[in-house]
Order: sequence, then C-alpha cells, then structure tokens
Amino acid sequence: MSTPPPLRVGLVGYGLAGSVFHAPLIAATEGLVLDTVVTSNEERRRQARDTFADVRLAGSPDELWDRADELDLVVVASPNRTHVPLATAALEAGLPVVVDKPVAGTAAEARDLAALAERRGLLLSVFQNRRWDADFRTLRALLDAGELGEVQRFESRFERWRPQPKGGWRESGAPEEIGGLLYDLGSHVVDQALVLFGPAVRVYAEVDVRRPGAEADDDTFVAVTHASGVRSHLYVSATTAQLGPRFRVLGSRGGFVKYGLDPQEAALREGARPVAGEPWGVEPEALWGRVGAGESPLTGGGRPVPTLPGDYPAYYAAVAAALRDGTPPPVTAGEAAAALDVLEAARRSARDGVAVAL
Repeated sequence: MSTPPPLRVGLVGYGLAGSVFHAPLIAATEGLVLDTVVTSNEERRRQARDTFADVRLAGSPDELWDRADELDLVVVASPNRTHVPLATAALEAGLPVVVDKPVAGTAAEARDLAALAERRGLLLSVFQNRRWDADFRTLRALLDAGELGEVQRFESRFERWRPQPKGGWRESGAPEEIGGLLYDLGSHVVDQALVLFGPAVRVYAEVDVRRPGAEADDDTFVAVTHASGVRSHLYVSATTAQLGPRFRVLGSRGGFVKYGLDPQEAALREGARPVAGEPWGVEPEALWGRVGAGESPLTGGGRPVPTLPGDYPAYYAAVAAALRDGTPPPVTAGEAAAALDVLEAARRSARDGVAVAL
C-alpha cells in the first residue's frame, strides 16, 4: 500500500505564534508539510527560508486563495484582529482552517465561523495547545483515576513578572486588537477549566491595568462556577513578583499542587524540535507536583507525582488524522465559543462589578 502524499499547509503569519509554535509543529508532523509562509516582513521571510529551505513565501493571504487547489490546510497565526476575516476567507476558498486562539473576539463570531465551516463541509479547529501541557495531562490523569475524590476547587495560575510593558498589539488597549491577558492567557486557563469540569454557569472577574504606560489588562482574576459544582479560580498576570503554583486542585480525598510552567514553549523558543521516538516535553523531577492531604507540599507533605511528558505534536497529528480519516478535530470552534462566552462574561463582570450568569 503506497503512502499518500503529505497534506500541504499554508501558514499565515510568522511572528511568535507562527515561527515558534505552528511552523515547527507542522514540520514535525508525519503527513503534513509546510508549503507556504505568508508574511510581508523581510526579516521574517529570511528567517522562514533559512529554517525551511523548500518553503514558498507569499506576501499576502490573497495569494493563498488564488491557488487554493494547491493547499490542503491553512493555519491562521496572525494578529487577533485578523482571525475572523482570514478564517472566513479561507473557508470561502474551500480550505480547512486551524486558527490560533482566541479564534474571535466574541462567541457569536466563533459560532458564525463554525456554521460556515459546517455548511462548507470543512474542518475548523482552534489551536488550544495547552491541553497538551505536561502538567495539564498529569492533572487529567489524576482526576480520571479518582486520586483527589470529588473536586471542589480548581486554582490555575499563568503568572509572569514583566514590570515594563513590551508594547505591540498584544498589549494594545484598542478594542479591535483583542489584546490584553484576559483574551491571551485567559483563553488557555478558561479552556482548561471547561475541559476538566464542564460548562460554566456563573462568572465573576477583576480585570486591572497595573503597569505605568500599559493600555490593556495585565493583572486579571476570573472565578467560574461550573454546572458540576466545581469552582475554578483563574489568575493571569504580568505583574506577579512572586509566582504561585501553576495548579492547586482541592478534592474530598486530597489535593494536587504543581509549580512551574510546561517546558515545551521554552524548548521551541530555543530551537529544539520534536522528533518521533525521542523524548519531548519531559520535565525534571524537581518540578513534579505532589498529591496529599493535611500538609503543605513545600514542607514535604504528600507524595511526588511524575509529570507526564508534554505533547504539543499531538495537536497537529490529530488535525492530520481529521483531514485524512474524518475523525473529530482536536479542538472545535464550538468549544472555543464556550470559552469566549466565559471571557465575555468576565469582561462584563469586571466592568459592572457583578457576577454574570450564563
């Protein structure tokens, strides 16, 4: 039986998301090939060509639509404000699409995109890569095994210490840019909470701009009450001088506390690439979380839990399978819309100082 030719991928955008996350993961996925990178920035064009010798370069997305029959997938990794128009154009050109998070500025826009993809019979998936973080995979395994009993509270922190704003669209206060941490890191922590504990029924948030000269939120807290009864307390911040645990999960039988960030982003930034059959996303034992009850993990309480390897490559492997075999996409636009319902409610809650029912 002959091996089918690889699926050809067009990547729109070669900034942080495109160059650090999408391009390396696409190139590392069996059955996919990075065919074209779209960027008008000369430095980024050189970087793409230096890294991927056979890649084609395009100056605008329109060049992809003009030769849609030469591609099998488009990945949108451009600034947030462009996600909806570019995903719409790709779908209308007959191309399946992966969109970086947040897929849109509103849940309504995300659902409109999902409806368009369904009418066209095309794949539409959202790159929620942190479902494949090492610590998150470990926590899911603990919950599936019933190690903590009935979970009552889930605390999730994605905190940084960046006292000086970097500028750029991610920190812009212009509404059309969809900047700020609520929609950036908040997209990840909300998605993870919904995956673990199901739909949200109530949202309360505190959204602040702390740093001098900052325009968009840089210190944000979101409390989510799930239909399951679990309460999620979610923190995203660039102003945290002392970092808290990445996860603190409290159940009726025990708790799980885990410090430190998944190692995959740092590895990708440093130029490491996942290779089939070789270790990837492995965390040192010193950063393993602990499960226990009645004691602090910082004073030796509980037992260490080996962290499962992170697995970002699994996302694009699942995309390739969905395109080849018709299996479900790894993340749906409907799931992304549910997370956007929470983010929109958080924004309303912070503005009005009230909890918002969903």
